Amino acid sequence: MSGRCRVDSRSRQRGAALLTAMIIVALVATLAGSMVWQQWRAIQVEAAERARTQSAWILSGALDWARLILREDAKNAAATGNIDHLGEPWAVPLAEARLSTFLAADKDNTDDGPEAFLSGAITDAMSRYNLLNLLDASGGINKVELATLERLCTTVGVSADVATRIAVGLRDAAPPVPAAAAASGAASAPAAAPPADPPLMPQSTAQLAWLGIDAESLRALDPYVILIPDTLRFPALVNVNTAPREVLVAVVDQLDLATAERIVQSRQRTPLKSVGDLTALAPNVPPANLNRLAFGSNYFQVRGRLRLGDVVLEQRSLVKRNGLTVVVLQRERISARDQPGS
Repeated sequence: MSGRCRVDSRSRQRGAALLTAMIIVALVATLAGSMVWQQWRAIQVEAAERARTQSAWILSGALDWARLILREDAKNAAATGNIDHLGEPWAVPLAEARLSTFLAADKDNTDDGPEAFLSGAITDAMSRYNLLNLLDASGGINKVELATLERLCTTVGVSADVATRIAVGLRDAAPPVPAAAAASGAASAPAAAPPADPPLMPQSTAQLAWLGIDAESLRALDPYVILIPDTLRFPALVNVNTAPREVLVAVVDQLDLATAERIVQSRQRTPLKSVGDLTALAPNVPPANLNRLAFGSNYFQVRGRLRLGDVVLEQRSLVKRNGLTVVVLQRERISARDQPGS
């Protein structure tokens, strides 16, 4: 009987030892798995940070490329009559190309380059209507510019009430005007008392949603309007050689869509250089109505797009060209999943 008890005791001890060993093995495996996961996570974070830094450098290089093109265009401005049109080199977009084709000196080495694709484009910011023209020097709303935006809204199928809401919102969001400046411009448009809780000043057309503008109206207006912060209360002109017909109809009073289309078709063959060229194409428009048009540009939008796998990084910059100097006024970076049409 005592022998049987000893056998049962040894069996229980072996069972307890086996169970303890299994617990230890499970604990070690859990700790090891946790360490491997933490190491993997650290590697992923480091790789993402490295990719982000590399992308920032590449997109900065794309911006420098655009600034160089605009500077070279300025050097040739005297020969072209100081005009900017869509037939110039800056207006030709950079089609998507593998980044290694830019970096490899030997074509045989391009297969070792990163799987990244770069594209970009320069557009004339003065081809769009500058919404900051709505604000005059006194801090009020410029009635002539408000009528311009109303015409643009009507032309693109947006309610004219949207123009008033944008104007009021920008007026409330703009910084206050000094008393002396407000008094000097009081005759043109009275300024309203600032609201107790003013909205934030939009920096892009997408941010007009802060002013209560609906998404559908923003999508319709986006190709035709812009906010150029450097021109607050200093109205910017519209480049007749690059503006779409909808903007021309809005800016030039008494200009109809048919005549605007004739201007667009004519400038594709020969860029416009003077008011005389305009009056020949639009004889029914009084010359005084053409004083808000220009034939060259000082402001440009630069878009750089980098595709890394299924991720797209896009940087949009607003630059000002003053002679041979090109200064960046705004820079906005967007990250999104690569989707068809993005």
